[in-house]
Amino acid sequence: MNPVQRFDTRAWLLFAAMALLWGIPYLFISIAVESYSPAAVVAGRTLLGAVLLLPFAIRAKALRPAFAKIGWVLLFGGIEMAGPFLLLGHAEQTLPSGLTGLLVATVPLFAAIIAFGGGDRSVLSPWRAIGLFVGFAGVFVIVAGPGLAVEGGGGLLAVGEVLLVALLYAIAPFVIATKLRDVPSLGSITLALFAVGIFYTPIAFLTQHEVPTLESTVSLVALAVLCTAIAFITFFALIARVGPVRAPLFTYVNPVVAIVLGTIILGEPITPGLIIGFPLVLVGCWLAATGGTFRSRAADSDLPPVASG
Repeated sequence: MNPVQRFDTRAWLLFAAMALLWGIPYLFISIAVESYSPAAVVAGRTLLGAVLLLPFAIRAKALRPAFAKIGWVLLFGGIEMAGPFLLLGHAEQTLPSGLTGLLVATVPLFAAIIAFGGGDRSVLSPWRAIGLFVGFAGVFVIVAGPGLAVEGGGGLLAVGEVLLVALLYAIAPFVIATKLRDVPSLGSITLALFAVGIFYTPIAFLTQHEVPTLESTVSLVALAVLCTAIAFITFFALIARVGPVRAPLFTYVNPVVAIVLGTIILGEPITPGLIIGFPLVLVGCWLAATGGTFRSRAADSDLPPVASG
């Protein structure tokens, strides 16, 4: 474990970068699925992301250990990428991008419940528990502001799909922690991206029935470059800086980014719930990350949470 696991200036810059990089995928997905099928979005995003990460994985000599446990790597890829990426693409054909980002923000709650059920009590230390509660309360207020009112069964199905994504994102780190702990994360993620991309490529050709627009294509490339390759590299740097428990707490800020971008670019409405929930999300995130101090203690757990948009 890195002994310098604290939120200094560099850590906060990395934290802010991750809040943006995994807050904007919902906007890009929403635009991409306007002319790409959900399967085509998954195939394009994962293959290009894998190609971009490959040189870093080779340089770090991370591929051979990942190949040695290819079965678990494939399981991780299915839980972290294959299922969630497709579900998000399908759901965003119905739901606004901001609401999708909000629902995915329930990942820390699912993760805490899973960890608690497994006997890990560190996530419930007083100030961090308060931070998790306040942050999730902020997310709830934002969601309740526009109401979860979605018309028709299709909207309810889409909400269920995104909540399933959040659950899968919460489960994936436990696969790494229990089965891939001795495998470099970069190797696991690169191989998983390749596997998912190869799996979805024929499905993409079968389901793509229209000529993609330039706007959708740019969004798909941005998903691969910014929200996959660059995001994972930044995430690893953040984990090394502040530890695996605090690193993913930017997920409380992601929905704010998703709502703001959805409002500005896609014209999604601003609600009183957003105005009230915004500070709750930020305060909860800060409490959960630092324990209410400006110098946080070393992380209590080696569990490496991973959740992407």
